[in-house]
Amino acid sequence: MLSPPDSPRGKLLSQYVLARVVRMDGINIGLFEYDRHNPLYYFILNGDEQIYLRYGGRDPSAVDSHLSLESIELALAKGLELHEQYQAGKLAKKPKPEPVYPSDFALLRERTTERGRCVECHLIGDFTAMEADQKGEFDRISGMYRSPDFKNIGIGFDVPKGLVLAETDGAAAAAGMAAGDLITHFEGTPVWTFGDLQYLYDKTDRFAEQVTMTVSRDGIAKDVSIALPKLWWYSDLLFRQWSIEPRVYFESRPLSEEEKAARGVDSDIASEVVKVDPVAELMGAHELEAGDVITAVDGASTDPVADRAELYIKLRKQAGATVQLTVRRGDQTFETPLKTARMSFRK
Repeated sequence: MLSPPDSPRGKLLSQYVLARVVRMDGINIGLFEYDRHNPLYYFILNGDEQIYLRYGGRDPSAVDSHLSLESIELALAKGLELHEQYQAGKLAKKPKPEPVYPSDFALLRERTTERGRCVECHLIGDFTAMEADQKGEFDRISGMYRSPDFKNIGIGFDVPKGLVLAETDGAAAAAGMAAGDLITHFEGTPVWTFGDLQYLYDKTDRFAEQVTMTVSRDGIAKDVSIALPKLWWYSDLLFRQWSIEPRVYFESRPLSEEEKAARGVDSDIASEVVKVDPVAELMGAHELEAGDVITAVDGASTDPVADRAELYIKLRKQAGATVQLTVRRGDQTFETPLKTARMSFRK
């Protein structure tokens, strides 16, 4: 309906063999690898299983924040162009990743296929993460905080135009990026779509200090090195419904060094509660109030990464655990328990 056969998009689609995957049971997830919490994701590839490009991606704000009919039309046209280059021997063949299947993961196999249930994409993401976490092999920073939001470094996209920038500020603007620039490469690798860019960006070491992108401005290529701010990877995880994420049912902001000094607080994770989720009272999770300042969790106040209490809990504690908070409320300092929750989403 959205792509009539005689429309430009319809004519592009007619040149493809279209396949919709409805069950992941026998799919090679080593080849079709991506952030499984994207509800819509396309691979454009050939019969040799050479992936030309990806289309999809999102940010925490909405499932379709980076999707549009105009941008998928650009992707379809680029896919055909790359296929012509491949057939002409002008596009190098890439080595294929080792095959991996859902049945290779014991927890995923036990919870889905052995019970006759469908292996859905988000279940692959969650159960493989849970299995790694149980084995002590899961990196929560890169594993939970997938697909970092480009807004954290000041990049806003003109979505219908693909990788054309609508606006820049912060680190991106300081590096020289500007509205109208077209991102063409990430760390030297060509990118054609937001899906391509986000996929590569997600693989960036979370302790990296900079990334390099190439932009085209008025037809001239320019390499831009962007200094990554602290916690550039941090984002809201609510939409993901991770089983491995300890739900805390409050939000806080980190205290500045000046605020810490003024309050006589010496804590890396000192943070002021700015919002309490009503679910907290319903579940008996905690008795925090807006304005409370949390200075320690289970007596710990230092951390090499976390700059606020809830991030410390998410990175260092198991979902479902009860922790003891050190809290300042007005002139009082007291200890109070917080019971985290483990989510179970469509399982």
